[in-house]
Amino acid sequence: MGTKALAQHGINSLYSAYAIGDLEERDYTRNFGVGSTGIARRSDYFLNELNPASYSAIPRQHFMFDVSLRGQIVGYKNNNSLNQSAGDLSVRRLAIGFKANNRWGISAGFSPFSSVNYKLLSTTYLDASGQTTTTTGDGGINKGYITNSVKLNKNFSVGVSTNFLFGPLNTLENVGGDTISTKLQRYAFNVNFNTGAQYTGRIGSKWVIGLGATYRFKTKMNFDKKLVIQNSSETTVYSYDLASEKYTLPEMYAGGISLTNGTLTWLADWKHQNWSQYGQAGTHYKLVDADRYSTGLEYAFRRTYGDMRVEGLVVQAGFAYNNSYLQLYGEQMKDISGTAGISIPSKSGAIRYYIGVEAGQRGTLNNGLIKETYMNAVFHFSLRDIWFIRRTYD
Repeated sequence: MGTKALAQHGINSLYSAYAIGDLEERDYTRNFGVGSTGIARRSDYFLNELNPASYSAIPRQHFMFDVSLRGQIVGYKNNNSLNQSAGDLSVRRLAIGFKANNRWGISAGFSPFSSVNYKLLSTTYLDASGQTTTTTGDGGINKGYITNSVKLNKNFSVGVSTNFLFGPLNTLENVGGDTISTKLQRYAFNVNFNTGAQYTGRIGSKWVIGLGATYRFKTKMNFDKKLVIQNSSETTVYSYDLASEKYTLPEMYAGGISLTNGTLTWLADWKHQNWSQYGQAGTHYKLVDADRYSTGLEYAFRRTYGDMRVEGLVVQAGFAYNNSYLQLYGEQMKDISGTAGISIPSKSGAIRYYIGVEAGQRGTLNNGLIKETYMNAVFHFSLRDIWFIRRTYD
């Protein structure tokens, strides 16, 4: 028999121990500072992964490269005097994109889909005296993707993203500091598809409205499982292949709206995932439908070069509210955060540097659960260059 966790460390918290871990709900591009909002957004300054249809906005003969880093600090608290913190620095996104012709945009990249990272202590009774059990989880599901987007006419664009989902989810258990530990290894792989559409049109002479929608198809994830017994030097003493496990990744519906005059931009998004229809349940947890709402404002200062006006410094502010797919002891995990960001162009205009910050909290103190207070900082680097030009000589 065991008790509730007495202590927990790690970036993603005890909540990542359930299902397939913490789902990555944030977008680590220039959308970060507006609450990771941008389903209806089209931009020729960065690659917008939130909608597969957006890549048709890449300028003709341009090649684009994006990389994003995240630093994170998390504090953990409960009603039993738990007060701990953790920090992390990681690469969250790599992506490239280019315009194949006047209508067809292509992008490929790599980013996390879910993360598992936790450590908890509990008490196990093997005899009359209790032994401390340490349970550690790590890994997560990664996403590699290739996206194709086509501009149907001056107002409509559509796109399809082929996502390759793969990665390990490991659980290591050690009782009483013994020299033998038990490790459950799970490895997932499957292909998932996400589709999108965007519409842009003018309202009067100054304003442009954008509408966007995405749909992610249901996917059955296959998990290969293995039980491994290790000694204190992490040498495998015994291993056994277990029956494979199937897990359903549900459909996701999402929609967004944008309104801009080229200087001021307002964005709003909504996402819904049907986890309750396909989800699993345990003795004290179950999976429920998830919803995420976000909105943000962006102001772009313009620079003039002769007869041409280009985008200069950009400032942002946003807000996000997320009802998680996880319910523990009758409490659905909620995540509330505020964001801000600034985008700075280089002198040549080919490179943009972006810094975004986010402060928020997740979880609750009710029913012996843990509340997390976190701070995220994102550095995003975007290169835009003309590559596909045939040189001519006199």
